[in-house]
Amino acid sequence: MTDRTPAAQPYLEIRNLWKAFGDFVALRDIDLDIHPGEFVCFLGPSGCGKTTLLRAIAGLDPQSRGTIRQGGKDISTLPASGRDYGIVFQSYALFPNLTVERNIAFGLENTGRPKAEIKARVAELLALVGLPEQGQKYPAQLSGGQQQRIALARAIAISPGLLLLDEPLSALDAKVRVHLRHEIKELQRKLGVTTIMVTHDQEEALSMADRIVVMNHGVIEQVGTPTEIYRHPATLFVADFIGETNHFDAQVQSGRVQMAGLDLAAVTGGHAPGSAVRVAIRPEDILPMASDAPEAENRLAAQVADMEFLGSYWRAHLKVGEVALVANFSMNAVRRFDIRSGAAQLVEIPAERVLVFRGASA
Repeated sequence: MTDRTPAAQPYLEIRNLWKAFGDFVALRDIDLDIHPGEFVCFLGPSGCGKTTLLRAIAGLDPQSRGTIRQGGKDISTLPASGRDYGIVFQSYALFPNLTVERNIAFGLENTGRPKAEIKARVAELLALVGLPEQGQKYPAQLSGGQQQRIALARAIAISPGLLLLDEPLSALDAKVRVHLRHEIKELQRKLGVTTIMVTHDQEEALSMADRIVVMNHGVIEQVGTPTEIYRHPATLFVADFIGETNHFDAQVQSGRVQMAGLDLAAVTGGHAPGSAVRVAIRPEDILPMASDAPEAENRLAAQVADMEFLGSYWRAHLKVGEVALVANFSMNAVRRFDIRSGAAQLVEIPAERVLVFRGASA
């Protein structure tokens, strides 16, 4: 699959890239363009090929066939040492026997720069990642979040054209992850460096990426902005992997989908009447209605089986006839409509939010 190609010349061009380990094909016919200054996330479940693709770009695990061009230059056969990138691993990979300053300076020292220039650059980077007083400490004396910032400073020390991040936040606790992902994104914007991050965390990708590359079984399922990926998933896998869905087998009938006990107006696209489809409905797209509200296209009389309080919203388990639906209602909606377990509740599902995919075999 090829992503849309804007007018600007791509910074990274990947064409017909395959990677096999013996008989196992880890990447299959990958075509992808990444543009200057973009923050792109490779997202997918374990074993989908996202880290393999990152390592192929880095030259750490070269592709079996296909080409990679960076800044107009073919780097397909260059060794990792000959490529222009900085990389941050999940494990940080800091040198435990070197101070923070020496860790950051390591790559700079190999370029033969004057000591005064290196010292100034290290001080600049420590200030940039918010750790100006930590230069004389050793990695073991820092928290996980601080170590990750130092790894990031080391990766950008030589001003690489490409920054590669391999699940950089997965070893940190939830609060630190949320804080650091904001800091990394702000730093990337400030530097303007083209960045690729591998993650299996949907929230991380949605909050950080300019575009997301969703991968599954070694192929690209969809490329798009976070909004496009979430609101307009191209496949059932994308709809199910990113966010939550109710989904059912159904049949298309002239602008509608019919399933056991439900008949809904929907945007059926190119699906012919009579064809078997899979329908997906996100919990937040089930909207509560007042009993005296005007008629709506997909207005349903539901029974609230039970409710779960999840902090910022309530999750309601609904029954519409024999069909079970999960809906997410805001705190305000629950108060306004007096939604409670055991009560009847009218809901609406906008036709454009009924996602229709090819049949159950998908």
